[in-house]
Amino acid sequence: MKTKLPFLLVLLIPVMARAFCGFYVAKADSKLFNKASQVVLARDGNRTVLTMANDYEGEPKDFAIVIPVPTVIKKEAVQVVDKAAIDHIDAYSAPRLVEYFDDDPCQRVMYDLAMPAPGSAAKMQHGDGGKALGVKIEEKFSVGEYDILVLSAEQSDGLETWLTTNGYKIPKGAGPVLGSYIKQNVKFFVAKVNIARHEAGGFAYLRPLRVEFKSPKFMLPIRLGTVNATGPQELFIYTLTRKGRVETTNYRCVKLSSDLEVPLYVRDEFPRFYRDLFARAVQREDMRVLFTEYAWDMGWCDPCAADPMTNDELRKFGADWLRGKGPDRPEEGQIFLTRLHLRYDREHFPEDLVFQETGDKETFQGRYIMRHPWKGKATCPDAKKYLADQPKARETEAQNLARLTGWKIETIREHMEEYVDKAKPPKERQ
Repeated sequence: MKTKLPFLLVLLIPVMARAFCGFYVAKADSKLFNKASQVVLARDGNRTVLTMANDYEGEPKDFAIVIPVPTVIKKEAVQVVDKAAIDHIDAYSAPRLVEYFDDDPCQRVMYDLAMPAPGSAAKMQHGDGGKALGVKIEEKFSVGEYDILVLSAEQSDGLETWLTTNGYKIPKGAGPVLGSYIKQNVKFFVAKVNIARHEAGGFAYLRPLRVEFKSPKFMLPIRLGTVNATGPQELFIYTLTRKGRVETTNYRCVKLSSDLEVPLYVRDEFPRFYRDLFARAVQREDMRVLFTEYAWDMGWCDPCAADPMTNDELRKFGADWLRGKGPDRPEEGQIFLTRLHLRYDREHFPEDLVFQETGDKETFQGRYIMRHPWKGKATCPDAKKYLADQPKARETEAQNLARLTGWKIETIREHMEEYVDKAKPPKERQ
């Protein structure tokens, strides 16, 4: 039995200004990574809504989670959520590959389909024996396919014994971590799959759980997930706030390398490109930082890596402050999305993640650019200069790719020589 949730126990005219965003080509979502967990955090004042999607491998009957929470959770504060909503926010915020087609240098005309640069005025809308053990069942209820308990405990040994006696598999070494939470007077949210209801529902996967609570602390407990981990894990965190970008206060947040031009053949290898890029970034930072992959007002996107999310979808994650209903999209200035990605283990991330809303609403996205060169004849001085500059431009792309991924520069150059560019400019695709 194996579970991958990070905080669990157990178990992408005059000369006109060129648009910089390009045309969306591909995205690098969380599915590219093994042992990847996803968490959506909607934060408004002291209210936090935590939605967890697990990447669980094993029999549903063996699945259980134990999550430290700051207060007793009532039944009305727990829901199950459709996994499609998390898939959507993942695709929407994923690092992306975009493409340009260079114009005829003699004409200097921008394609009608070119998108505006980020920050420009034009924007794309879119039965309890626990008493003697110091364990108390504060709440007991069922939601969807899950049977849920909310426990308080006086000592880690008693909590371990209670969980083990009641059929929960506790990994070796969990005691000290549990004890540190008990000293903070937190409660423990315990969820287990009810097999009969799971089978009756016909779901091929375990649906995400949403938990709501109030606390002045804006944080995510991850230490329990490192107790039984066999190696580093991936965690994707999507925060929804009113006030702008979110970052951690106890670890550094670093923006992912972005807005660099790469060879055209990356189009066919974008998943491998992004995995290697991220691994190299993690290595460079000694696996001690969180990477910001996206930070943007959800009232617009440029380019949009997926269809914009509706107010109804975002309310499923707890963004109840949004105005408008049904298929309406958020108005600009109402909600800000930050996507954080970390690879972590017990040694490099010994503390839970503590967040703050920075108030910074500057836009950022992980974005990589393919540029299709113009292939005409030089009939003017600008065209001659353009063609003369192309070998240097291609070499810059190769060097960027080598630096981002660690791929051998000789191999990159060989692939560039072999690659045949058959793509047509947008106006020729009609």
